[in-house]
Amino acid sequence: MTYAEKTLDLLATGEFEKAKKDFEQALLHDDDEMIYSLAEELYSLGFSEMAKQAYQTLIKRYPTEDNLKTALAEIEIGEGNDEQALAILSQITEDSNAYLEALMVSADLYQTQGAFDVSEQKLLTAYKLAPDEPVIEFALAELYFNIKEYRKAAKFYLSLIKQGILELSRVNLVARLGVSYAGYGKFETALGYLEQIPEEQLDNDTLFQLAFTQMELADLENAAANFEKLRKKAPDYATLYPYLADIYEKEGQFAQALITAQEGLAVDEFNEYLYQKASALAAKLGKTKEAIDYLKTALELDPSNLTLVLELSNQLIATQAHQENIDLLKDYLSADEIDPQIYWNLGRSYAALDQYDEALKNYQAADPYLNDNTDYLRDSAFFFRNAGQREAAIQNAEKYLKETPTDYEVEDLLDELQY
Repeated sequence: MTYAEKTLDLLATGEFEKAKKDFEQALLHDDDEMIYSLAEELYSLGFSEMAKQAYQTLIKRYPTEDNLKTALAEIEIGEGNDEQALAILSQITEDSNAYLEALMVSADLYQTQGAFDVSEQKLLTAYKLAPDEPVIEFALAELYFNIKEYRKAAKFYLSLIKQGILELSRVNLVARLGVSYAGYGKFETALGYLEQIPEEQLDNDTLFQLAFTQMELADLENAAANFEKLRKKAPDYATLYPYLADIYEKEGQFAQALITAQEGLAVDEFNEYLYQKASALAAKLGKTKEAIDYLKTALELDPSNLTLVLELSNQLIATQAHQENIDLLKDYLSADEIDPQIYWNLGRSYAALDQYDEALKNYQAADPYLNDNTDYLRDSAFFFRNAGQREAAIQNAEKYLKETPTDYEVEDLLDELQY
């Protein structure tokens, strides 16, 4: 029995100190082929330090065997020693038979560091050298897929599938291609691939993409069924809840949509969109207090979100909570850029409280920016009439009637103002 074999046997029984001694003897007395096999086996078993020592021993004996260097670099990467790995890989020149492998290893390393441009260049260089190598095409496809460049990813996945390769590294390439097509809006093509995948092979992400694609193609029944299937399979998959709630809302199932949004918030309590969705659904169901509370919670998460601010403001106006609305909006008047609807909503609340000086000031501030908003034009025409601003009232009533000529109430207002 060789020292290498003894080493592995001792490691298997947990006799690490004895194994270490036999390992040292293996490096001194076993033949190089046996040491190479030992290095590979040690690395696969997770004994990376010993594997590294074995490769270093062989590199000293065979300094031009660059495949040993790539193996050593992979171990360094696994240990988080990126700089050491790059230093080793930089020793491998373009004329080396290990250059292609070195490019692949370094591409993986740069990708883990977030240097996607560098990783891409390494892989494209490898692709030029070996354009028919499926592993390189797959690496490029996965890189583009992970950085959401789906059009480029689809090109390489499709190429592999045309070669009859449907799976690599336990990745279903048909699923990847379908998700990639959906990723850049080719939903009908995407669905053709996604529907080919047997249900037992659908992972959570692919099942989500199938449901999302069906939703985009207005197949709401099947989309809802697949989102529900995903919810049952993976209730913590937070991304599904906003879309499922949207589907139920489109189908007029407002109560079910609200329940879905609430369940989503139980999974992801920091999802601003779900709070916004829950608020809108609660309002449709006449649950005004809930609608307001959801928006207030969302604003606590993101006080700078003006969409939430204005939705809350509209709710407060609808419930006649005018002083609360004024207190809310005044905090946003010092912003560098002010949404003109803030002025309008302030004006509405001041007017409701009979504070006409403040109301007029805010309507006048909003007027230059909202003169193409029919809701504003109608409201402001009546406000300016009540505030004694006859010309402004006429101007906004005329603009409004150009867009909505059959509003007889505003026609009557204009007649009143002109005669």
